[in-house]
Amino acid sequence: MEALQRLHNRGSISTGYDIDNSLKVEADNSEYFIRTFSSAGTQTTGTVSFWIKRTSLGTFQREVDCSNASGNSSGIFFESDQLCLDFGGAGRHSLRSEAKLRDTSAWYHCMAVWDTTQSTDTERTKIYINGSRVTSFSTATYPSQNATSQFFTPNDGSGSGNNCLFSRHNSASLGQHTPDGYHAEFHYIDGTAKTPSDFGEFDSATGIWKPKEYTGSHGSNGFYLDFADAANLGDDVSGNNNDWTETNITSADQATDTPTNNFCTWNPLWVYASQPVISEGATKVRIDDSTDEGAKATIGLTNGKWYWEAKPVGTIGSQYIGIQTDGDSNIASNANSLLNNYTMVINPTGRYYSYAGSLSESAAGQFTSLTTSDWVGIALDMDSATQTIKYYVNGSLILTRNLISEMQGRTVFPFLVNYENRSFDINFGGYTINTISSAASDADGYGTFEYAPPSGYYAICTKNLEEFG
Repeated sequence: MEALQRLHNRGSISTGYDIDNSLKVEADNSEYFIRTFSSAGTQTTGTVSFWIKRTSLGTFQREVDCSNASGNSSGIFFESDQLCLDFGGAGRHSLRSEAKLRDTSAWYHCMAVWDTTQSTDTERTKIYINGSRVTSFSTATYPSQNATSQFFTPNDGSGSGNNCLFSRHNSASLGQHTPDGYHAEFHYIDGTAKTPSDFGEFDSATGIWKPKEYTGSHGSNGFYLDFADAANLGDDVSGNNNDWTETNITSADQATDTPTNNFCTWNPLWVYASQPVISEGATKVRIDDSTDEGAKATIGLTNGKWYWEAKPVGTIGSQYIGIQTDGDSNIASNANSLLNNYTMVINPTGRYYSYAGSLSESAAGQFTSLTTSDWVGIALDMDSATQTIKYYVNGSLILTRNLISEMQGRTVFPFLVNYENRSFDINFGGYTINTISSAASDADGYGTFEYAPPSGYYAICTKNLEEFG
């Protein structure tokens, strides 16, 4: 358990193997892949390997669901944030990890392996997280020898059995259970029980589990989804042409947030008062009631020069965006002064605010009034002697402020406050729900922005943090 917490892939490390793209999926959009295979493949033996960065927690989420009209099914899913393998068949043979996967700042590598030809029952099904075999379970039941699964097989002739990924249950009455977040490097190996070393390795310097290129066969029903073709995100590039049909998934769902370059997003684990709804790859924040709620980023900054963008959403008024130090109180009150958190934000009505024990509000016109079509660029300089934050609107510099003295020498996070559905949609560079027309990147080629970052400023991602952070 401690190793799972300590060795999460939160950072970029030299791998020699770069993953360029991932797929962002969202339950509210009913997004999933579906396919019916023409042959059964090897039903006793197989491997599923994938990377996932979760952006919502607690709910039942299906990564894989394979079932037929008779009600027999096999699946891989998250329940109560535990990784589960349901081999299927009589007795619902299942493994459920005791460990919970709740780090929304990290990429997890998950594997499910089955080989029912083994004489020892505990060797017939296995799950792995970040290269380590899970041995502590809240539930563990094993299939009988030579039992067969429903993984990636044809339906039973009734036309209602299918295989689904990212994922609804095959029975519509059981609902949509998409695992919100980013998915990368999805492999199914038909007929072979693989080991984690086929897909990754431990970094010799840090001990962090990192991906490597898979070079083996995928078997007759096997497939490999790398999400590199935005126009065909269900494309199987294993050579088998076992392509998947996209449902409510478009080219806009391709992302560059990956296990080898992890981008900043909003952190759903950071809560004060009540929890706002964080969705769309943790780039969208909404709240329906009449209270101020905030969101803080997954990555804090102590040095370097950093850039991100945002667009105001809803009625212009009570929404604020900028930076905040550690702590959990909002812009207008210090709920716990012991946390010593400090805030600097702008408001789209043209005001600038700071908070350091008491609220300081500028006169109207200190910033500039915004519309919902405007892009706000935020450039944070943590390297200069005074440290500064700059606000751009549609590429033009509008306001420069030195960081308030209370922020000097502290860890600073991107931050927002919204009211009802007045908010800002964020673009940290790895994914955004807004249409990007210019696709500008930083000087290292990272991030996808509407406007190019100012010279010397970089997207908040782990490859840049490794070099400049």
